Amino acid sequence: MKFGIDRLLADPQLLRQLAGKRVALVAHPASVTADLTHSLDALIAAGVQVTAAFGPQHGIRGDKQDNMVETEDETDPRYGIPVFSLYGQVRRPTGRMMEAADLFLFDLQDLGCRIYTFCTTLLYLLEEAARADKTVWVLDRPNPAGRPVEGTLLVPGQESFVGAGPMPMRHGLTMGEMAGWFVRRFALAVDCRVIAMEGWQPDAAPGFGWPDSRIWINPSPNAATLNMARAYAGTVMLEGTTLSEGRGTTRPLEVLFGAPDLDARAVLAQMHRRAPDWLNGCALRECWFTPTFHKDAAMLCNGLMIHAEGAFYDPAAFRPWRLQALAFKAIRDLCPDYPLWRDFAYEYEFERLAIDVINGGPALREWVDDMAAQPGDLDALAGADEARWRAEIADLLLY
Repeated sequence: MKFGIDRLLADPQLLRQLAGKRVALVAHPASVTADLTHSLDALIAAGVQVTAAFGPQHGIRGDKQDNMVETEDETDPRYGIPVFSLYGQVRRPTGRMMEAADLFLFDLQDLGCRIYTFCTTLLYLLEEAARADKTVWVLDRPNPAGRPVEGTLLVPGQESFVGAGPMPMRHGLTMGEMAGWFVRRFALAVDCRVIAMEGWQPDAAPGFGWPDSRIWINPSPNAATLNMARAYAGTVMLEGTTLSEGRGTTRPLEVLFGAPDLDARAVLAQMHRRAPDWLNGCALRECWFTPTFHKDAAMLCNGLMIHAEGAFYDPAAFRPWRLQALAFKAIRDLCPDYPLWRDFAYEYEFERLAIDVINGGPALREWVDDMAAQPGDLDALAGADEARWRAEIADLLLY
């Protein structure tokens, strides 16, 4: 199969359409061709006049570890072109940045999750391209989580850099398809084109979204494995809690939780009592780890490791958002006064609790904290939103 960048480079007709145009590339470390050449190098070698590059959160090199760790603008040492940061002084391209090119190539590998900020970076680019009368080509890449949709829709008024619009946590779209939704949803008068993939089969084994022919490269420092990409729509909620998400270990965001003061086996048993069906599609294994930095640094944590991989993985049954919510609910059952919710500035949102910013509203937190609330209550709320979203995007699917 071919990703969008590979199709572009292999098609003389597409390349001719770039001739005479100043081209900018939005990229990160996973922006590579089938032979692992970085897209910037490949485009310039193909004779494309690249006049600027843009890096999203974590930087074009992917070297920035945590949220709200910013990247400065710089000059590329090899090509001498400006490299603008979209996660530094600004997160939306400025007028000066947009003047650097006529056509913008967006080539970011996503995780299929609303909170992964590359979605919002795409929206901001499309909005600014509409204002500046610029062209955007989205070089499409797979959604590694495939087509599953899960979670409640973001509540209007709860938008943020981790919530570009009313979509669920797992949106089931590629970035090319997401561009189509943005253009329609926000009525953007922008010249936007998707260079679609060739041969992507989102429901095909063994990857169920990620093709077996391509290796996984971190699009951000803590997105180290395909297992993480599948679990992320649940485990990212740990960022809004006092529980460790495994940062400071070799398998961040692949644990359901970790803490020095919780009994993981007791939590798992309570999860089985509460909603055993929500544990399907993966294996959960008790684990121990000592983070070298971040939450609970240098402290021994007991937790649960998620294995949404190998023979344990069933993409139709695995629902990471519900699984993570159930872990929170079990902890609240066992320890009613446990300080779950972390109160700190999250992605430049200073007034709302981080867990609410992450979920695009307070519904999940309120369900966890309501001792009388049952799994069916959350399931009904999310199920209605998921059905609405599937209907809304049905005509946008390219594959």
